[in-house]
Formats: sequence, C-alpha cells, structure tokens
Amino acid sequence: MRRSLVALVLTLAGVLAPACSGGTGAGSAKLLVVTSVSPITDLVRNVAGRAATVEGVIPEGVDSHTFEPTPETAKLLSQADVIFLNGLDLEDPTLRLAEANKKDGAVIYLLGPHTITPQQYVYDFSFPRSEGHPNPHLWMDVVYAMKYVALVRDELSKVDPSHAATYRANAARYLRVLATLNRAIQQAIDTIPAQNRKLLTYHDSFAYFARQYGMTVIGAIQPSDFAEPSAQDVARLIDQIRRTHVPAIFGSEVFPSPVLNQIAQETGARYEASLRDDDLPGNPGDPQHSYVGLMLYDVRTMVSDLGGDPTPLNAVRFTNTYD
Repeated sequence: MRRSLVALVLTLAGVLAPACSGGTGAGSAKLLVVTSVSPITDLVRNVAGRAATVEGVIPEGVDSHTFEPTPETAKLLSQADVIFLNGLDLEDPTLRLAEANKKDGAVIYLLGPHTITPQQYVYDFSFPRSEGHPNPHLWMDVVYAMKYVALVRDELSKVDPSHAATYRANAARYLRVLATLNRAIQQAIDTIPAQNRKLLTYHDSFAYFARQYGMTVIGAIQPSDFAEPSAQDVARLIDQIRRTHVPAIFGSEVFPSPVLNQIAQETGARYEASLRDDDLPGNPGDPQHSYVGLMLYDVRTMVSDLGGDPTPLNAVRFTNTYD
C-alpha cells in the first residue's frame, strides 16, 4: 500500500511539476529552501534567517519514517532551490519525489552522510544491521546538530553567494548557542547517578545522544517494522528493568504506548510519556518551539526522572534568529 501511494504521488507530481517550475516566483530574490523534519527545519531557519524562505514538508506529529508525500509535497519540492534532507534512509519517499521533480539547477543535500561515516553508524533494536538501515537520528546529539549547521551554512553560501555573509553571521551566532547547549546537557547528565544513566524508550531515537553524553540505551519498544513488540520482547525488557533497577522509562508524546505503561506497572518504574525527537514542544511562535527547546525539554525530563539535577540547563538562553 505504501509503495502504491508513493507511485501515485510521483505520477501526480509529473503533472504538477511543469506548472511549478518557476521556483520562488518571478521577481523574488529569496531562495526557497525545503526541508523534512521539524528539528532540521529549525536548524536551517536559524542559518537562513530572513535571507531565504524555509519550508518543512513533514508535518509535526507525523512519524517521519512512515510519512507519505502528497501532491502538495511534490509541488513544493518542484519549486525548491535547495532541498535539505537528513538522509540515512529517514525520508526515502520524499527523497525519491525530490529526485523525480526538482527543477533544473536545484540542489538536494543529505546532511547525515556528510556528517558521519558508515563506520560511525549505529544499529539497534529499531534499526538492526541485518536490514541495512542505520539509526538516522543524528540531530539528537548536539555535536552532530552543530555539524548540520555548518554544512547548511556552507551549502547556502555556495548556492546564494550574495547572502553568504548573512548565512555565516547567523550560523556563528547559532553555533555559540548550541555549544552552550551541548555543555549544559553534559553537565546535567553528569548529575544523574551512574547506575541510573540508562534509557528504555518507545523508539530508538537516542542512540547517538546516548553515545555522546554517556548514557546506555537498554532497549526500545518499537520494532524495526513499526509493529507492536512481541510478548517475548516485552518479557525480556521487564526482566532487564528489574535486574538493572531503572527508575524511569520513556515514551513518546506523539505515539502513546500501552506496552510501556504495562512495563512500568509491572516493574514499578516511572513511565514518562512525553519525550519527542522530531516534534517541537509548544506551539509555533512559542520560545520553546525550536530545536533548542526540544533538547532542553527532553534532557530536563530525563535528568529529573532519573534522579539528577537539571539546573545546568538554565544556562541556555535562546531566541530563534529568524523570529
């Protein structure tokens, strides 16, 4: 069903694209930049500022792994001057649609493969090596997010040299904020008792985060095919939590998990259902509705529930440069 939907959109896009080949429109000096998930959209906007128009194609609250492009997605992609995607198999239907419909001279740039090498890929419960799809959630490691920002700065400056100075200045300002965020996260994580620095989550979104900040992912509920976990998987996780005395387990606000709730009840662990990886907190326009806000929310929640002190996160002061 999923393949047929994508094929339909590709067919419709072939009809739509010729009428939309004018890019950002006659007389418009602004670059049109199209992105995928909300955290990447926010990172790009902080580099672009007001010098370019940035639009994301994957709505917040929609699973990026199962997102099906629509004819409107095809229309937007056909108008773009630059298309930034995460890559690493996160947005394959959108990538195929972009490749089929981009206008002449438009650039498709995959951030993930330019940030890490195959030797640095993480494979895990939701992304097993046997299926060949690495964990794509690099942006949950702020150091990698900083690399994304530098890559976006350089690519936008190459495509739009008349605004290169703006892109460099915006990126420099934003990178200082992200450096402060990175330090604050590490300081907050370091306050968690060592035996509690373990993550059991709904989805394997925190593999690179855990590797960077010294935590251990002991499991994830959602299998690689996005189905419900087997009874055997659940029993294994319950046994693991009991043995390791994990104080809290973490679900997703977007995808509530009755299974995690069941595990929490059987083990006595606290169940926190509000973590997020590609859905920004708050509402558009709110100060916390940003990549920085997402990371602060997740880390503050984790640290508090695992017995640490989130106070170091108070050092991060941020307002989006494009607001």
